[in-house]
Amino acid sequence: MTTASAPVDYLEQDLTEYTESLILTKDSRYEDWDTLGFQAKAGDQFRRAQIRYVGSGATGDHATDSRTIPSRGFTFSNMLLPPGGEGPEHTHHDVEEAFFVLEGQVEVGVHRDGEVVKRTLGYRDMIVVPAGVPRSLKNTGDTDALFCVIIGTQKPQLPTYPETSAMHGVTRD
Repeated sequence: MTTASAPVDYLEQDLTEYTESLILTKDSRYEDWDTLGFQAKAGDQFRRAQIRYVGSGATGDHATDSRTIPSRGFTFSNMLLPPGGEGPEHTHHDVEEAFFVLEGQVEVGVHRDGEVVKRTLGYRDMIVVPAGVPRSLKNTGDTDALFCVIIGTQKPQLPTYPETSAMHGVTRD
């Protein structure tokens, strides 16, 4: 029995083909070091790779990336953060963001009025950052950190970088 709320492609496509269109394998992914490459203008420590699965993530426009499943309500990617690598302080005003650590360790900072509270997350640890709360990340370990990034909307607004962020004033061009 199918329901009226089922997606059109599910109702119209061959079930085997449809099922295959839902599966994304590790071997079909790649590390995209360019999508956040503009941030390296503020220093090499901001160089990191996005590995997309569902949607474009928070800052990119990868709608033509045929290796991803289009987002229907959230984005899901992995982030590869080299030792010493940082995700700069920024705020998503419209959506919560979750991080789930798969490998390595990630120091997460939550910011307010010049104060920062930091916690180190390791294997299978998670943090969920509500919309409007500034946060930052840093790999404080000596190996690559790999973690899931889940953003709770199909296509979030571009984040903002406050004056206290190394990205403040950095442009994407």
